[in-house]
Amino acid sequence: MRSVLLVEDDIFDTMTAEKSFAKFNVPHQLHTAFNGEEALDLLIGRNGTEALRPLPEVILLDLNMPRMNGVEFLTELRANPEFQHIPVFITTTSSMDVDRLNTDRLGVSGYILKPLDFETGTDLSDSLSLLEKLLN
Repeated sequence: MRSVLLVEDDIFDTMTAEKSFAKFNVPHQLHTAFNGEEALDLLIGRNGTEALRPLPEVILLDLNMPRMNGVEFLTELRANPEFQHIPVFITTTSSMDVDRLNTDRLGVSGYILKPLDFETGTDLSDSLSLLEKLLN
């Protein structure tokens, strides 16, 4: 069973992701964080939160969140050698080129426009890449 960390502040988007995994029979354990700060707490084990172990095999990351946004989180994640290897897929409503450039330079594995849907959209190749990582 794959361990997935979903960093998302919208409960509807969290439910949509869960439904997409179920629809395609992706065996997974979903861990959620409301923002980048909570996600780092989970990964590092700080602020009274037990460290998530084993580490997630994939992180799905929203860009626009309160407290610590996706780019800030990704910058912190990539600065820590323990977490540099974890594939990160951006899930966002933003189709702005500047967002893609900022996250591409931080080594993301894909960029998926919400809602997370493995069947449609202009980001189908990144969605299928995510699905492949989760199923293998």
